[in-house]
Amino acid sequence: MLHISMITLGVKDVAASTAFYEKLGLTKSGASQENAVTFFEAGPCVLGLFGRDALAEDGNANELWSGNGGFSVAYNVPSKEAVEAMIAKAEEIGATILKTPQDVFWGGYHGYFADPDGHIWEIAYNPFFPVAEDGAVKLP
Repeated sequence: MLHISMITLGVKDVAASTAFYEKLGLTKSGASQENAVTFFEAGPCVLGLFGRDALAEDGNANELWSGNGGFSVAYNVPSKEAVEAMIAKAEEIGATILKTPQDVFWGGYHGYFADPDGHIWEIAYNPFFPVAEDGAVKLP
């Protein structure tokens, strides 16, 4: 079985992005290297921040890299109120709100924001995917 253990975001300024995610509520790991790479525990997964150009070079992806890809990172929360709170916090610390929290046709509730580098985050409440106490989503 495939397990995603880490998501690394290519960022313009590692220090500035680190500050943004710390204000969002994540705690920087001691394994981080000042201004080079930052690691955050994000449940059973690690969120990494690495310089955009360095990431493209490291992955030998200079020919493919065109900026942000067609994906979003999702953070599922246990209630509509938690969606509202996280979107408000993101806006307060400088995120761009892309979609204000709202009911979704499939029965959930969500909103979207972009971090300072344009990475898209969905904050979602899905009544069909319970969130465990440790923050893990439990699929039916």
